[in-house]
Amino acid sequence: MSGTQDAPPALGTVTSAISNAVVRLLAEYTGRGPTKARTYMHDDYVAVVLQDTMTKGERSLVRDGKVDLVLDTRKAYQNTMRADLIAAVERLTGRTVLAFLSDNHVDPDIAVESFVLAPQDGAGAGEET
Repeated sequence: MSGTQDAPPALGTVTSAISNAVVRLLAEYTGRGPTKARTYMHDDYVAVVLQDTMTKGERSLVRDGKVDLVLDTRKAYQNTMRADLIAAVERLTGRTVLAFLSDNHVDPDIAVESFVLAPQDGAGAGEET
């Protein structure tokens, strides 16, 4: 075969790679990664839904009523990891991240990492409302 260009990776391959990258980064920063992760991509939006993210210490703090402390600590981790998370998504999607939003929920233990991507060349930015 000659003269063929590499095809873009399949969506499932990209979403799986994003999930793996986010889990790896969370484990590096917090000492423990989530046990479940699933990435959803649509147009200019990427959402990574993570389950079972809290460390043993965080779960103990929640049991002792220190939910706000755990959420504040998670927010600090997310702010610290921001550049690495954005870099991973940009590398894996080949697109620029315009915005990163992140939040955690304690019961159930779920986190969401969201990325808004710049429109692809030649594509519209979506409908404005």
